[in-house]
Amino acid sequence: MAITKIADVIVPELFNRYVINRTMELSAFFQSGIVVNSPDFDALASEASRTHNMPFFEDLQGESEAILEDVKMTAKKIGSNKDVSTTIFRQNMWGATNLSAALAGADPMKAIGDLVASYWARDMQKELIAILAGVFGTTTAGAEGTPAAETRMKDHILDLTTGKTDAAKQISASAFIDACQLLGDAQAQLSGVAMHSATKSYLKKLNLIDTERDSTDVEFDTYQGRRVTVDDGCPVADGVYTTYLFGNGAVAYGNGSPTGFVSTEVDRDKQTGGGIDYLINRKAFILHPRGIAYTGAKRDHVETPLRTELAMAENWKPVYEPKQLRIVAIKHKIG
Repeated sequence: MAITKIADVIVPELFNRYVINRTMELSAFFQSGIVVNSPDFDALASEASRTHNMPFFEDLQGESEAILEDVKMTAKKIGSNKDVSTTIFRQNMWGATNLSAALAGADPMKAIGDLVASYWARDMQKELIAILAGVFGTTTAGAEGTPAAETRMKDHILDLTTGKTDAAKQISASAFIDACQLLGDAQAQLSGVAMHSATKSYLKKLNLIDTERDSTDVEFDTYQGRRVTVDDGCPVADGVYTTYLFGNGAVAYGNGSPTGFVSTEVDRDKQTGGGIDYLINRKAFILHPRGIAYTGAKRDHVETPLRTELAMAENWKPVYEPKQLRIVAIKHKIG
């Protein structure tokens, strides 16, 4: 009887494109519009450079001038700055024993692809949560003469835990409105919210979570009109939860294919047992909160930042105007 091997069903080029597309379909952050794939970021992630400068012009500043006879105008300059992103490299390998059930499927490549795509969807959500921890984190104060600790995104954080009563420390409809108000007249751009499952359950008990259906009859939850993404990776420590609000496209995503980078390949160990098939999958991508520059201040490897490094506040610095930063954090307790 013929034996089906991974090499018999995996076409690397087709498999890799399928996994990329399927990963985005399966990710709640993509479905909610929080993360948006951009061809520009695809190109950046394919560059040889590991960090990418993205210059931009700042908004025009100053007051207008009165038109007065014989009074010359004063020329104003336009400022410029740069956003910076970094390419992230990740990989994993699976043996045939992990994929044996998939090999029996009607379409083995599709079955294996779905397993791999589901894995990457979960893994990338962990990546984004780590990035958010860094973006909203507090830097570590160094020795004498070095900068003091700072929370660079403090103006985008609503910390309810400083409330005087237990009720004031808990997330609520009014607190959510206060969080949106941190963006002032730009708050309408906040279209999604990511929260811990315990936070969602608490809000659901208060009848504050609504269930809606999209045009394809797929159900999704909303809170105050904003689509809810549930991820237990959202920070929780000592009973304090962090809930994030996002604007559409707040996080840019790019799939890279740098020169010489092999995204998908198969291998076989002929010497162990009856032989073991291996599937190797690699990703080169950018996952970048728009307007918050990656500094690379804490990075041990040239090839890629580690996830623990992405979670460090020293590696992120806002460069856009505050109202253009489409991310807000709420630190709160639940009842």
